[in-house]
Amino acid sequence: MHQINEEIRDSEIRLIGSTGEQLGIMSAEAALKIAAEKELDLVKIAPAAKPPVCKIMNLGKYRFELQKREKENKK
Repeated sequence: MHQINEEIRDSEIRLIGSTGEQLGIMSAEAALKIAAEKELDLVKIAPAAKPPVCKIMNLGKYRFELQKREKENKK
């Protein structure tokens, strides 16, 4: 599963905003502050990339949409 918020320990990450815009390379702490200001979660979506890619998103909504897609695929 994805690492979220304080679980992200990388010194540098590439941050993508909640609307998909690139916010650049920064420390995980700075990215977490931005996510907290927007009342959203910081989620690592590409851990193998150099530097790892994280996105600001609503994690609850994201998980709900994944479950919905999985149910549709089973039908």
